[in-house]
Amino acid sequence: MEWWTIWLIAAGALLIAEMLTLTFYLLWLGLGAAVAAFVAAFVPDGFAAQALSGAAAALVLTLFTKPLTRRFRKTGGYRDAIHELVGKEGVVLEPIVPSKPGIVRIGNETWSATSLDELDKGDRVLVISRGTTVLEVQKWGVKPE
Repeated sequence: MEWWTIWLIAAGALLIAEMLTLTFYLLWLGLGAAVAAFVAAFVPDGFAAQALSGAAAALVLTLFTKPLTRRFRKTGGYRDAIHELVGKEGVVLEPIVPSKPGIVRIGNETWSATSLDELDKGDRVLVISRGTTVLEVQKWGVKPE
């Protein structure tokens, strides 16, 4: 088996492993192995040249993309609309009893909600925390007329 095929197999394995981990480190090693395969196609007997070119490519890619990955980490990741519900006001549509959830409207959406207090229909509430599908609310303000 020739070296360029070994380097391509290594590159493929590293790229597949990167798809499973999403760390960017294996991506750069996989691309370095691809560069080594390219060099092996033109310099079949120069293993040192192949290995050094692959290592250099992986190192350069890692150094130049470090600021980019650092910026991604600082953004805090993806936040969906559910994260923004905490602190918002709403209105009770179906009464809430401490042992049984009710329904509240927050903006244009309706949600299941629980509370430590008994809340009647029309009570104004404030979202204090959220689960995956159920909000925890507390009484807030006065009833709208």
